[in-house]
Amino acid sequence: MSETGAKPALQTTAGATTAPAEVSVFQIFLEFLIMGATSFGGVVPYLRNSLVTKRQWIDDKEFVEMLSISQSLPGLNATNMAVLVGEKLRGAMGAIAGLIGMCIPGGLLMFVVGIFYHHHGDHAFITAALKGVAAAAVGLILSTVVSLSKKSLSSNFDFVFMAITVIAVNRLHLGVPRTLIGVGILAILFHYPRKGQKEEVAP
Repeated sequence: MSETGAKPALQTTAGATTAPAEVSVFQIFLEFLIMGATSFGGVVPYLRNSLVTKRQWIDDKEFVEMLSISQSLPGLNATNMAVLVGEKLRGAMGAIAGLIGMCIPGGLLMFVVGIFYHHHGDHAFITAALKGVAAAAVGLILSTVVSLSKKSLSSNFDFVFMAITVIAVNRLHLGVPRTLIGVGILAILFHYPRKGQKEEVAP
């Protein structure tokens, strides 16, 4: 079998994953273009399915880390993720390709939808349809959260960090960046290897 048609796979080097050599700038652009045009109701599940499950350009750990960075910075999560993944795979040109691919279909669609909603947004059928789509979007995001939590939560105490984050954002109304920084510091202090642990893992 020729290597040309083989599916790109992540390569491991010194404990870290590197981008598959087969991925081109055009492939990055095309993949994010498709996601931008088909990610109805919430882009996070589509991002994970395409980048982790389908293409295997990144793994779940990298996906969670990039998603955390994307949510901590200004801008849309989807465009931030496109820049991060594109830069990881093909540097600056990959970041530009991912950004353009993700923004073009959504921008054009929202322009058309905005005109339609302006003229017909108060119709009872449109209102009911939007409520149904909103519920489906929550379900898509929840399914992704469940899948990621199985691989990302390494200890029972991680659920405490998750609960603290939810309470801080939804109940205390703290900003997302401030919450992530605070919870991140707590997680570092908790997971950082103690002196005894370092000695146990030392060869």
